[in-house]
Parts: sequence; structure tokens; C-alpha cells
Amino acid sequence: MDDNWVHALAVSEFPETGVSECVVDGKIIAIFRTDDGFHAMDGICPHQGGSLGKGSLHGCVARCPWHGWEYDVRDGQHQSIPAVQVPTFQVRVTGDSLEVNLS
Repeated sequence: MDDNWVHALAVSEFPETGVSECVVDGKIIAIFRTDDGFHAMDGICPHQGGSLGKGSLHGCVARCPWHGWEYDVRDGQHQSIPAVQVPTFQVRVTGDSLEVNLS
């Protein structure tokens, strides 16, 4: 059994916007639902600390609500600055539980 998986949110309570935020093991995590499933990334924008989980989702691109920086939710890659990438985490669904692996 892999003990690195931690409950983040209930699937049944996930917002229709496709974007949510939670705290897992003291870390702010942004979770996104796209056509190909759920994705998780560090919830803090590296630009100036905006909350990615309070931003918007456009296909597979998350937009920070503060200054519009955009990241691919699948790999955390900034959409116009190759050197900027937000850490991402594996996500799985177990019953009604969305779980993330922070390792």
C-alpha cells in the first residue's frame, strides 16, 4: 500500500467551475477537472502568490486571478515563460474521495 496518497476533496462536492482549492498536509493545492480527468498542482502562483485554486480554467489551462499568468494543469508549465513551471501532483479517485500524492 502506498501511504503517500492523502484525501483532498470529495468528488461529489467538486464545484462545477472545474476549479477548487484545499489544504493537504499544510500545503495549498489547486485541483482542476478537465475533460481528461482531475489534475493537481501547487496552489500558489510563483509570480506574486496568487491563489491558482481561485482562478479560472480554460480547457487544460489555469489562469491566476491576480495577474493572469497561465499554466497547463497537466504539467504545470507556464504558457509563455519556459523557465517557469509549477509543481504538479498525481491525483486518483477512490470512491467519492479525490486523493493526491504529494511525494
